[in-house]
Amino acid sequence: MKAFAGAPLSDAAEWDAYVAAHDGATPFHSRAWCEAIARATGHRCHLVTARDAGGVLTGLLPLHHIRSPLFGQALVGSGFAVGGGILADDPAVAAALAEGASNMARALGVPSVELRGGPLPEGEGWAREQGVYAGFARDLAGDDDAELLAIPRKQRAEVRKALGSELTVTTGRDTAERRDHYRIYATSVRNLGTPVFPKSLFDAVLDAFGEAADILTVRDGVRPVASVLSLYWRGTVMPYWGGGLAEARRLRANELMYFALMRHARTRGCTRFDFGRSKLGTGPFAYKKNWGFEPQPLVYARWLAPGQRARDTNPGSARYRLQVDLWKRLPLWAANRIGPLIARGLG
Repeated sequence: MKAFAGAPLSDAAEWDAYVAAHDGATPFHSRAWCEAIARATGHRCHLVTARDAGGVLTGLLPLHHIRSPLFGQALVGSGFAVGGGILADDPAVAAALAEGASNMARALGVPSVELRGGPLPEGEGWAREQGVYAGFARDLAGDDDAELLAIPRKQRAEVRKALGSELTVTTGRDTAERRDHYRIYATSVRNLGTPVFPKSLFDAVLDAFGEAADILTVRDGVRPVASVLSLYWRGTVMPYWGGGLAEARRLRANELMYFALMRHARTRGCTRFDFGRSKLGTGPFAYKKNWGFEPQPLVYARWLAPGQRARDTNPGSARYRLQVDLWKRLPLWAANRIGPLIARGLG
């Protein structure tokens, strides 16, 4: 079994068909995601594939070549994703893809390969990384009343107050929804001390996924105060990029946003809610537990060339503490102009 590197577009039809047929596929394995990331950020996507003796595709691994003067280089499967990794018919194919990924890194002079899901490779240069992130997902209830009962008592009371407020909710994918979402998201991450992704990234993902992605926004009168961009994949809703303004907590806008998204997802035929990943010990980690979601430890894999160190892209790292504190004080216009130049290198 051998793995091959090829240009993604040359394998487009096979790529789509393989992902569609594989039970373990995520949106981050899809051509839609990989091409959207490449188009929005300029990071090239390399596709590592495996085939049997008859030439039939038996596995694939999309890798974005992330380059940053601040954070260094890595092949990431997949870029800007919380999942992805190796997608294969069996362990032998998975091992071949892992070898193909490390060989590609050597050929490109890239010191690291980062996999955020799928089978975890073993062998020279590969190591597992755990104890950092947990994922949160559970089934949706059948209706609003049952959904409320699935939420622990204290958080349920907050949701009920939000439902009784005068806040309103809109959903869509048009220019106005995109503008409001980006403004809110950019403000939210600036307040956390994190550089914002380029707006082109959100537009590219929305355009690539079509009706399988949308935006839900909570409004106080006409003013948008909280917003989330979600993906829909095989009956699961995935709130992916979300945030709120400073007053969102006082207004309980985030409580309304996520409960309204559960309701909206049910109307779309979804049966599962994937709250995404959070770092252990953080506010978002505790918030998701308050909603009744049980954390599931996530284990990632990384290959390092001999003598190389893993890149550090964690904004909570001690080495970035001063930068984070300074970033929180930047005017929003400055953060929005400078942030995308930095954030596209995080991958």
